[in-house]
Amino acid sequence: MFVVERVARGHRYLYLVESVRDGKTVRQRTIKALGRKDALVASGELDRLAASIARHGERSLILSDIDAGRIASRRIGGPLLFGRLWPRLGIGDVLEEVLEGRQFGFAVERAVFIGTLHRLFVSGSDRDCANWMADYGIEGAEGLALHHFYRAMAWLGEELGEKAQGALVARCVKDVIEEKLFARRQDLFTDLSLVFMDTTSLSFHGAGGETLGKRWHSKDLRPDLAQMILALVVDGEGRPICTEMVPGNTADVTVLLPVVDRLRTRFGVTRACVVADRGMISADTIAALEKLGMEYILGARERSSSVIHNVVLNDTAPMVPLVLERQRGETQLWVKEVKVGKDRYIVSRNDAEAEKDKAARQAIIAGLEAQLKKGDKALVGNSAYRRYLKASGKNFQIDVGKLAEEARYDGITVVRTNAKVTPLQAVLRYRDLLEVESLFRAAKATFNTRPIFHQSDAAIRGHVFCSFLALVLSKELRRLCRAKGLTPEWQPLLRDLDRLQEATIEKDGRIVTTRTHVTGQVGNVFKAAGIALPHNLDEQLA
Repeated sequence: MFVVERVARGHRYLYLVESVRDGKTVRQRTIKALGRKDALVASGELDRLAASIARHGERSLILSDIDAGRIASRRIGGPLLFGRLWPRLGIGDVLEEVLEGRQFGFAVERAVFIGTLHRLFVSGSDRDCANWMADYGIEGAEGLALHHFYRAMAWLGEELGEKAQGALVARCVKDVIEEKLFARRQDLFTDLSLVFMDTTSLSFHGAGGETLGKRWHSKDLRPDLAQMILALVVDGEGRPICTEMVPGNTADVTVLLPVVDRLRTRFGVTRACVVADRGMISADTIAALEKLGMEYILGARERSSSVIHNVVLNDTAPMVPLVLERQRGETQLWVKEVKVGKDRYIVSRNDAEAEKDKAARQAIIAGLEAQLKKGDKALVGNSAYRRYLKASGKNFQIDVGKLAEEARYDGITVVRTNAKVTPLQAVLRYRDLLEVESLFRAAKATFNTRPIFHQSDAAIRGHVFCSFLALVLSKELRRLCRAKGLTPEWQPLLRDLDRLQEATIEKDGRIVTTRTHVTGQVGNVFKAAGIALPHNLDEQLA
């Protein structure tokens, strides 16, 4: 489109026209008559129109320069979105409150926010974070350097006194922050009546801290690296409450009781139902929980427990059929209660999971049969195959009895509980433990807490605590989106946020700032979070 000038009855007129093809010829088609030129000039309309067009043309030129890399731009999507959620959750205020009286000489709260944002987007070491932030428009990031991040992490993990009797770790600054954040949202529910807990291991590249870095059974499948054990506790809504970090050679079964005891003292929990996985169950653990007056729903070891194997699973009472809704349709769920003396067990069978278990076993057997035809010597070293084999003279063959025994466990889950809940409620609450496991997958994949290069316990605790804060922000965003019927895909969302960029240039005595177009899920997510996007174009006098 362009403007042409035409003369009619002695006057000059301006028209907005476009070129169109008519067969083999090109002609001009008038879109709009703008008016007499002298009248437009006298009224100032022509200058205003030109300025308006130039303004939009200027933005197009800037966006073109951003795409071509001719001018520097800053990514603003993540800092803007999570930078608004940060104060809403009171994280910044709590950090400043805990920092009161401390003179660090730099913006510690900003360093913690940037470290948390880094965990959300790419994670990695604090050295990487110091370089990463240069590409982002983060308020208050000016002047921060690598040593500031090291000092901020060390402060978060700083010990506040001697280790209490029976505690696995000493009280730290990050514990105070967790408690104050919990207190800020405590009015949303009357008490902490339901908590979920799970553990995982995090590996170190190097020796690790003074006490945290130990070698033990590695869930990362890296027995060559020192590690620590991280316990995460979330409430009934799946919101992270606190973390506990203990030496890497601490068995899961010894973690639960100290954490529960600290929940009582730290958050005023006098009566709660603790939901934990089968790795934390033992007779001593259950006895201690009952002594504390705590209710529990604990996963049981179906295969290794003689009580479950010989009594619970052999109970002849029928299961009650129920329908459990899932995101991808429905599955049949069967539930029943079995009492062995004073102990209460809940047995459930999930039809969808049973089919999955059966298909997985059949795939193994098919592969095993094919291998047996080639010879059986190499099969003994394969744990997946070995469980279905038995010796027959000098050779091996498939053990039909073991196949039948394994089929008993298809889709079966057994939990032990003393909670005053129905069998269905017990099963559903235990299934909710998957929320904690998904949070760990997020921490170790999406938020990728690793690698950890710090060599002091305090700095390691601070580094991991930033991942905890990242989980808090992520959970809040998902809650807001779910309330609006929105389920964003996490990794695509992060990429869409990174595409939202901003550039500033100085021209003709003006400072012009513009942003790129909104793409993907960004617009809907900002709307769900109640956050306004910045204007397409902003001008100020230089």
